[in-house]
Amino acid sequence: MRHDEPESPPAPDAEHPAQVRRILRLFRPYRGRLALVGLLVAASSLVSVISPFLLREVLDVALPQGRTGLLSLLALGMLAAAVINGVFGVLQTFLSTTVGQRVMHDLRTAVYARLQAMPLAFFTRTRTGEVQSRIANDIGGMQATVTSTATSLVSNITSVVAAVVAMLALDWRLTVLSLLLLPAFVAVSRRVGRERKKITSQRQQQMATMAAMVTESLSVSGILLGRTMGRAGSLTRAFAQESEQLVGLEVRADMAGRWRMATIGVVMAAMPAVIYWAAGIALHGGPGISLGTLVAFVSLQQGLFRPAVSLLATGVQMQTSVALFQRIFEYLDLPADITEPERPVRLEKVRGEVRFEQVTFHYDPQGQAADRPTLSGIDLTVPAGSSLAVVGPTGSGKSTLGHLVPRLYDVTAGRVLIDGTDVRDLDFATLAHAVGVVSQETYLFHASVADNLRFAKPGASDEELEQAARAAQIHDRIAALPDGYDTVVGERGHRFSGGERQRLAIARTILRDPPVLILDEATSALDTRTEHAVQQAIDALAEGRTTITIAHRLSTVRHADQIVVLDAGRIAEQGTHEQLLADDGQYAALVRRDARSAVHV
Repeated sequence: MRHDEPESPPAPDAEHPAQVRRILRLFRPYRGRLALVGLLVAASSLVSVISPFLLREVLDVALPQGRTGLLSLLALGMLAAAVINGVFGVLQTFLSTTVGQRVMHDLRTAVYARLQAMPLAFFTRTRTGEVQSRIANDIGGMQATVTSTATSLVSNITSVVAAVVAMLALDWRLTVLSLLLLPAFVAVSRRVGRERKKITSQRQQQMATMAAMVTESLSVSGILLGRTMGRAGSLTRAFAQESEQLVGLEVRADMAGRWRMATIGVVMAAMPAVIYWAAGIALHGGPGISLGTLVAFVSLQQGLFRPAVSLLATGVQMQTSVALFQRIFEYLDLPADITEPERPVRLEKVRGEVRFEQVTFHYDPQGQAADRPTLSGIDLTVPAGSSLAVVGPTGSGKSTLGHLVPRLYDVTAGRVLIDGTDVRDLDFATLAHAVGVVSQETYLFHASVADNLRFAKPGASDEELEQAARAAQIHDRIAALPDGYDTVVGERGHRFSGGERQRLAIARTILRDPPVLILDEATSALDTRTEHAVQQAIDALAEGRTTITIAHRLSTVRHADQIVVLDAGRIAEQGTHEQLLADDGQYAALVRRDARSAVHV
């Protein structure tokens, strides 16, 4: 199995200010809600620091003086502070989670839309599992960051600031002593964050590799291939090896800096003892510190250290999550070659004339000097309603020529026109309506027959489905199924034979009713009897349309209005079946080859 990666631009430094600003821009549409979250967090932090002052009054005034009324009021105040904090916490969690989920939705949609705009070549060189992993694992892995980390960051910063101010109000000397070690703690946490970010990138790539293996080997086709080749055991061992590597990365990610962070926790937990010692020994002989002030200060100190430790952990989490943002931004930054023009042309009625004007195409435009182009200097006109057959040896560029009409690729040079308009100038809706494609590789979704047919025309009625199926000569087969048109076809349509899947694809295209039809070796993988049945369906589909047939077997193209023979990306011959036979060139040789093959069969 190949482990190809998609081409992507070099990733910028994750800690570069521009990268951080880009992440923050994701939250811009929700700044109103975030402002409300900030207010709730600030209010909650202010309420939190009130309790230690109330506690000081309890210890220094209410209890020593026996003022039960004051004691009751102070106790109610402490209870009210807890209730208010609880309400504020629920509200801010709801708002921050909603914002975070909306940001994740925006990211998922943006990545999916970008991938929809990528050229076909991108998907031929990228494993499906890698694409799925970016959308599922990477964006899913950012959930904690975008839903709770941002709120935690604001909450902890506010709590730390409020606690420091309150501690200074109680005793500035104890405050200075409490804050001496914080700079060292911050430096340690940043180092831990960098370690985890590096490991996270490796872990996500490993998860993408495993996702690709699962997608490939546990599909219907993968299971069939693995079992018939006797490779089930080796596939399991290969998966186990990849999973073992993931185990190691997960353990490393979880344990990175764990001892250092644990040391920070121990030091912070020991700080109350230091404060008591300092109050009793180091500050002995100075201005007195009341018991209530000392207890309130320690309470505030703990209130400081908890958010401080959480803040350090949040910093580590954010550094780790930036690696996930980088992987998503790599996909969002991929250049989309197939884009709709700024001023798209919409054709109200498409006649169906197709013209190739000096068309040259190269799969790798940057490598043109080293490799010959796939197509070169193609000049060809297919009048509206006529049929063109494209034949030639394997690798001559037949399928590529067909792919240029629906704009699955853009030409390197020259133009492809429909009714005199460059396909690059047409809006996507017009192009999709104008050109239908039936290929050798028929793709059906894991859904009902009706849903697969309606993919071409979502609003099609049951009568329209039946008419299309009858035209494609597949209605009787569908009607014989227990659930008829509601029958689930299975993954990639494996419930049906190859010929039946092909006729379902033809029925789907009939529903679409395109003026231009591309038949890309639609019957080359079928046996002769099935090919005959499918060809009848194709003939019904092609009637009255501009049809370009990419053919390997020449028996299906004899009656085409014109036949083009491609050789090494150029037009070697062009004419009708009779004319080309009379010329006794490459086409005649291909016909004789087919005749010999038929005799051997």
